[in-house]
Amino acid sequence: MQAVDYTTLMASCAELNRDWIPSKIEQVYQRDRFTISLALRTFNARPWLTICWHPEAARINLGDPPPRIKDTFTFSDQLRHQLNGLALINIKAIAPWERVLDLQFAQRPGEKPLWHLFVEIMGKYSNVILTDAEQQIVTPARQISPTQSSVRPIQTGQSYEPPPALAGTIPKLEESFERWQERVSLIPGNLQRQLLKSYRGLSPRVAAEIILAANLSPQQNTDSLRPEHWQELFHYWQKWLKVLEDHQFDPGWLSNGYTVLGWNKTQSVEQVQALLNRYYTDQVNRQQFKQLHHQLNQKLTNLLKKLNIKANTFRQRLQQSDNADSDRQKADLLMANLHQWQPGMTSISLSDFETGKAVKIKLNPEKNAVQNAQSLYKNSQKLKRAKKAVAPLLAEVNAEINYLSQVQTSLNQLKDESNTQGNSEDLQALEEIREELIQQKYFAAEREGNKGKPAQESQPYRYQVPSGFELWIGRNNRQNDLLTFRTAVEYDLWFHTQEIPGSHVLLRLDPGAVPQEQDLQFAADLAAFYSQARESEQVPVVYTKPKNVYKPKGAKPGMAIYKKETVIWGRPQIAKKYLSQGESGVRSSEFGVKN
Repeated sequence: MQAVDYTTLMASCAELNRDWIPSKIEQVYQRDRFTISLALRTFNARPWLTICWHPEAARINLGDPPPRIKDTFTFSDQLRHQLNGLALINIKAIAPWERVLDLQFAQRPGEKPLWHLFVEIMGKYSNVILTDAEQQIVTPARQISPTQSSVRPIQTGQSYEPPPALAGTIPKLEESFERWQERVSLIPGNLQRQLLKSYRGLSPRVAAEIILAANLSPQQNTDSLRPEHWQELFHYWQKWLKVLEDHQFDPGWLSNGYTVLGWNKTQSVEQVQALLNRYYTDQVNRQQFKQLHHQLNQKLTNLLKKLNIKANTFRQRLQQSDNADSDRQKADLLMANLHQWQPGMTSISLSDFETGKAVKIKLNPEKNAVQNAQSLYKNSQKLKRAKKAVAPLLAEVNAEINYLSQVQTSLNQLKDESNTQGNSEDLQALEEIREELIQQKYFAAEREGNKGKPAQESQPYRYQVPSGFELWIGRNNRQNDLLTFRTAVEYDLWFHTQEIPGSHVLLRLDPGAVPQEQDLQFAADLAAFYSQARESEQVPVVYTKPKNVYKPKGAKPGMAIYKKETVIWGRPQIAKKYLSQGESGVRSSEFGVKN
């Protein structure tokens, strides 16, 4: 993840000061343990200022409104108590080339600040610290005790001290070309590394942008540079410093991140705030998605492993129960042939009543024939009772395995569908799966204070079949139930893989419309693709009217039974081809295309 460097921080700070200072603080909300949002009020708008001290995504920029979930964090309570109703009158760096901003708050613009909020954007050391007018610490986002850091502890009641200054020469516009070249080339080596070693305030990203803008390689050795190369490099070096001095930033996207300098950008963005908000929202979503997906998948894998062991044990006991009739028949044979028994016998061979074949019966030499027969009768009854007891237990375990397999299938589909830019829809669908597992007692609940209804619910996948009708596909069990039992109407068609965990698929039809064969095949292909059998060549798929689909009493989410179904063979590999071609711009009349 690209870190916010000094150049990016100054770009964000300049834009905030230009467009949003002064503004009134109307609300403080803490989204999570790393992020707070301040509601700013100006004459024209009410934006939310995001301040984040995440170790990998620390930043300050205008962001999205927070979700409607109760805020229970102590840090935001203290900020709310001190800052609500005040004016944010200034945002400035505490010193040149320091990644620390001082947000100043007063009763009204033009007055002396009553409170300072120091925002330290320093990677894993990032922090947000509220002080009074005399810069006594009132509350920090992260308390740092002397045992954690002897260099710079941060605790309530102490005087605020800036972070220790970084070593290195400060870049200056006034520096001559000769002195700059001498400093960078003093020790021959990697060009990017030499720039970073020679000056402070320069990030690897900015150093690479300067070098690439000069048509050089960051890995190039300083000894290989010709005089014209040094001149071009120095030109962009000074151009960078001039951008910082004049605050003339040019935000945009790079092939592997973003830029606020604009020299190598692939796409322009109008505002730095929108650029940072999109990039870090997507990146944090991706990170949270991966962590939560791994957590849930590991939990489900362990649960399914234990349940399969239990199911195998029950099956073995049922197989043993199949010997009940055999033991009874052996006891009958023994009772009918008591005269053939001899004391001390360990086994006896007797002719079967019906087939006449020899049946070997093991005997306890310490018991007589009648006692051995009674033992066989007792064992037969015991096995019959065990069968009656074990069969429902096995059915219960199998139902649980089917349910958890369905959940795991949804997880795997979300992982395959989630794109590299970060997908908030898939993250929301994943969080709904976690909430479902919490409700079903498979997963530990979060602390009570963080519970609440999400700002919005995830939506199903949507495609178009060849005739133009919409095809809706559930991302998780919550969506499956909504599609099948709430959304579907009598004109629609319901699809699902036959006895294979998978998504509920709904073909939305107009009243009186009759789907063509290619529509049914397309729906079956996608139903097969969004199932546990997506790697197969052909998968049986059933379809029927929604009125023929029922939810058994007490069934878990996503579980359903159906009748009056028609079977059609789905082709998940063809569906995979459809989707890849559709996302590449193939006409929706020919292939299904996502909305």
